This record gives sequence, C-alpha cells and structure tokens, in this order.
Amino acid sequence: MAKKKKKGGGGMSGDEWLITFGDLVTLLLTFFVLLLSMASMDRSTLSRITIFSDDIGFLSYRSAGRVPQHIKFIIDALDKPWEVLEKQQRIKDLLFPDDILPEELSRSTLNENLHVLERPEGVALVLTDKLLFSTGSAQLGPQARPILTAIGEVLQYMSAPINVSGYTDSVGGDAAGNYRLSGERALAVLQHFLSQGIPGERFSVSGYGPNWPIADNASTDGRAQNRRVEILLKTTPWLGAYTQ
Repeated sequence: MAKKKKKGGGGMSGDEWLITFGDLVTLLLTFFVLLLSMASMDRSTLSRITIFSDDIGFLSYRSAGRVPQHIKFIIDALDKPWEVLEKQQRIKDLLFPDDILPEELSRSTLNENLHVLERPEGVALVLTDKLLFSTGSAQLGPQARPILTAIGEVLQYMSAPINVSGYTDSVGGDAAGNYRLSGERALAVLQHFLSQGIPGERFSVSGYGPNWPIADNASTDGRAQNRRVEILLKTTPWLGAYTQ
C-alpha cells in the first residue's frame, strides 16, 4: 500500500525564522538609538522657550501686517536675547531716531545711559536715572516721556510679560528710603506705559534699592549706572523655573 504524502505546511522550515527575528531586533535597536540621541541633545537647546501668542509669535493684538518695519526689526532682535549685544546700537537707533530724540538729549548721552542686555528670562532695557529723573526724585523728567513713549510703542505690539524694576546706588545702604525711591520710580515708568493703553495685567513692578548693582559703587560713574530702571521683557523664561 502506497504511503500518503505529507501535506506541505505554510510555516517556515529550518532556520528561516531567524531572518524575521533579526529584522525585529534591528528595528528595536534603531528605536533605542533614536531615543538616546534625543535624550542627549544639548541642554541649551531645551533650556529656553519663547512665549508665543496664538498665531503671530509674540506680536500681540494688532495685525502682523500692520507692524511698522522698524518695530518689526526691534521685535525680531528682542526675540533672540543672545544676539542683542551685537545689535543693541541698531536697536537704539531704531527706537530713537533723530526726529523723536529730545533736543536737550544728545545721541552720545543716550548711548551711555541706555543699555540692551540679555537676561535669563529675556531682554532688559536698562535706563539710568539721568534719562528719566532728577536727583532723588520719582517724577518723570521732560526728556523721559518721549523716551518711554518710544519704548511703549514697541511694547504695544508684543504680548510678553513685563517687569519694571527700580534700583538705587549704595549711598545710604539698606535704608528704607532707597527701597521706597526705587519702587516709586518703577511705578512712575509703569504709569506712563499704562497711559499708552498697554494692558496692566502684563506688568509686574519691583523696587530693589541698592541690591543687584551692575557697576562698581566705589566710583561716581559706577553709582550713576546703578541708579536705573530696568524694563524686562520676559520673552524666554527658563524651563528650569517650572521643573525640578
């Protein structure tokens, strides 16, 4: 009686299953290498985020198509704090063209007393009291108003939070009067911006007195630089401020 032939199976015979298994292992290895490369990315790339509004960066409630060209340049520069030192003279020239610079204020005096500095949370416009106030006063001087108005026109096209902080020199040390004066000066600057229609909820105010000097208080010039108001545009808050 003839033997029945075995029916052929649909499965793999011998070592053919190793091919499929090898492909699977290769895919898994590729996946884990990708995860490792993402985890080891430069922390500086991930350490900052930029505050954006819904659809046009941190341009705010006005149409992006209506932003004047010089203000657009300033905003683009402020959005990259790591580049502001290279561009600060250009920013100053665009903020204060000759036709709005007060007659009693020379270009050299403006440049010596206005600085654009990088800060961990964004960019600070630093103005000494020589541009804004009389000695010991918290009343804005005549030349302060066109300066602050020009800055306010840029702020109106932005949505970034703003901190206005006042500082004094070290004369008088930690006396209450230094803190009061620095706070009142910051408030005077804030009130000017509010008068331009910038929403109040975007602002915070600080009065630091003689703390956090940016120059040496041992010299007259250093003390003059420390008597200042800083307008901090919080465009790049650190991720570390929100995570452990």
